Amino acid sequence: MKLPALVRAGFVAVILHPLRSAASVACIIAVLTPYAGGLAVSRGLLTQARGAIEGGADLHVAGRRFGRPAPVPLAALETLRALPGGRSVTPRIVGEAALGIDRVPVVVVGLPATQLGVTSSVNGRLYRDGASHEVVIGAELARRLHLDVGSRIPPFYSNEDGEFVSTVVGIFGTDLPVWQAHLMFCSLETAAIIFSQKDLVTDFLIDCEPGYTLALSEQIARLPTLAASDNHGPVAPVVTARDDLHAALPRNLRHYEGIFQIHFLLAFAVGIPLLMVTSGFGLSERRREAALLKATGWMTDEVLLLSFVESLVIATLGASISVILAWIWLVPFQGAGLAGIFLPGVETDPALVLPFELTPVPLLLTSVIALAIVTIGSIYSTWRAATTSPALALR
Repeated sequence: MKLPALVRAGFVAVILHPLRSAASVACIIAVLTPYAGGLAVSRGLLTQARGAIEGGADLHVAGRRFGRPAPVPLAALETLRALPGGRSVTPRIVGEAALGIDRVPVVVVGLPATQLGVTSSVNGRLYRDGASHEVVIGAELARRLHLDVGSRIPPFYSNEDGEFVSTVVGIFGTDLPVWQAHLMFCSLETAAIIFSQKDLVTDFLIDCEPGYTLALSEQIARLPTLAASDNHGPVAPVVTARDDLHAALPRNLRHYEGIFQIHFLLAFAVGIPLLMVTSGFGLSERRREAALLKATGWMTDEVLLLSFVESLVIATLGASISVILAWIWLVPFQGAGLAGIFLPGVETDPALVLPFELTPVPLLLTSVIALAIVTIGSIYSTWRAATTSPALALR
């Protein structure tokens, strides 16, 4: 039989068995919709993170003592500024804190307000530099703690410098990258008071002159210490370039993508046996169909090819509906349930806009997996039916 006739027969087979076809498509949709959504979110987060790295500093300089990260004296600022090739050096403080009676985790970032560069996406205004105790927070954090512009945050720390009430002067818009969801930005001086770390910072951000990144990185790495002796030994410099961050980024995101993949494999393992039942395993009509076809002159390979065309149609239909449902899940419903998998600490129904990319790669993978599920689920029953004698099958 000619190939076009086989293809038409495959489409007809789907229509002639609406219940079997609908059950198979439903099985594919149940398995692939969350997979397509999760894969799209993973790709979107990776793209957004790469954009954040590209918009950041050329070099990150931190300190190390006893082989572990250590704070760096603020006095190292002048040492780094004196090195040739650097355009600007910005000290930064990054630390963890907890807010509210539920102890919601928050990352406090202290740096000059001019380094944020997101004034157009802030509801309110940016904080003033100095010990102003003014903060700008992410939209997700504001929603969880029921904070608004002008809200006051009671003291959430206790140290020898005293306890101060902080004022929310700005809230990031939901259109900003998701990494700002649980961030609290404040001035360098305010962060130093919060963590009681006078004249210490966690790292320095360095923007380099074009072509000087590698040379400046090597100069800093050769420094014996980032600060004068303080009776605790030298503070060894640790330099991280933008390329290093790009290299580490896929590993970090794939950890959470791997957790999602495990859940998908469980669904995949359940989906194939279910599809074997819905697509014909043990069903007598598939055997009778094959017997009638062979009695009218069909060859065994033609019967198998007919089944493959039928599987291809069902897989294409199921994959297409899965992608459409994944888009609906990610856009109108903002990926409810997916955010918590890829963004630990974020609620399942976040206030932020979850990035996603339904690019050709997720679409192609979804289609291939759909075809694999349908083919594996029906290949055994089809082969048994195609190789059975027509006389025995029609009894």
